[in-house]
Amino acid sequence: MAPAPIYESIVDAVEQKRDTLPLPDPARERLIKAGIDLSEGYPYWPSKPLYLQDVVSIRSEDRLYDDAGARADKSKRNLLSAATKVIDLTTHIGTEIEGLQLKDLTPVQRDELALLIAERSVVFFRDQDITPQQQKELGQWFGEVEVHPQGPQVPGALGVTVIWPDLQAAEIKPSFRRPGGAARWHSDLVHERQPAGITHLHNDTVPPVGGDTLWASGYSAYEKLSPEFRKIIDGKKAVYRSAHPYLDRENPTAGPQYVERVHPLVRVHPATGWKALWVNRAMTVRIVGLDKAESDLILNYLYDVYEKNVDIQVRFRWTPKTSALWDNRITIHNASWDYNGRYPRHGTRVTSLAEVPYFDPKAPTRREALGLLHEDEKQALAVAAQGSD
Repeated sequence: MAPAPIYESIVDAVEQKRDTLPLPDPARERLIKAGIDLSEGYPYWPSKPLYLQDVVSIRSEDRLYDDAGARADKSKRNLLSAATKVIDLTTHIGTEIEGLQLKDLTPVQRDELALLIAERSVVFFRDQDITPQQQKELGQWFGEVEVHPQGPQVPGALGVTVIWPDLQAAEIKPSFRRPGGAARWHSDLVHERQPAGITHLHNDTVPPVGGDTLWASGYSAYEKLSPEFRKIIDGKKAVYRSAHPYLDRENPTAGPQYVERVHPLVRVHPATGWKALWVNRAMTVRIVGLDKAESDLILNYLYDVYEKNVDIQVRFRWTPKTSALWDNRITIHNASWDYNGRYPRHGTRVTSLAEVPYFDPKAPTRREALGLLHEDEKQALAVAAQGSD
């Protein structure tokens, strides 16, 4: 199990602010039942870092990472045999499990869940009775839990981020034409030195209609590319930036600056060994070594492959007390704001950080590894391989 250190620089900077919005009843009941102290206000807000250098220094050192899915029995028999039903929601992405409580999973089942998430990209559990503290403890099993320097936190449970759209709407009012927030295709924390692995979002309060979340498969997006085109992007690196801007302490008049890091455009998941396309329109800036026009042309095409192929996507309709666990290394996601803020929505999110992204030219695609290729695909791969000799 990976350690989950708390960053003193963040902890010491925590400020308590009383909530100015009515907390939805289901959320309040869940938090009180969990023993969360709401007397000093909700949520806790970390003091937002002002300078770029402070954010970069939070997690700049090497961290050991042991992927829970790589430890798992490939059959996942301990997890799947304990469920009452296992439903694949689409061919390529998304599985729903019934009859299990996440808080009660054994260590072996946790590892097998990590492998299932690595294979199916996102896994759903409805009717979960789970506290923010238990959510954090499960996240620590999957890796170091990220303490978000910009995000509202559950009091007494740093690393459990509050997802409450009404909070963001109080600062930047969304609209039908510009929904903002998470209503765009993205992947979490791509600017980190060791970006996000598994994210666990538990929604205790959801609209009666609308507010679905969509995920798209990076495995399948890569497989949509021709073998010859894959050769163009394999091994290439791109610049990924943070969602939030900061000031440069050494040049504060330069205006807002983003944390930027360089990672592979195509990465390999350590548990499955499969290649995945790893780009997102919101936070991938440019391909290293290419002119801007060249980079923009390729990136915009790759975004479209991810976003426009509905057969590699899953759209999930939430119900109260539902958990979704997805792997940011092999997916992008998008939250629909079609409920237009007419109904309350509240949840808690825990994100576990993973490995330094890497590329392996010998790694297979998902369908290649599973023996699902059609004959014409095999021929195209063979031709591309000959061209590389």
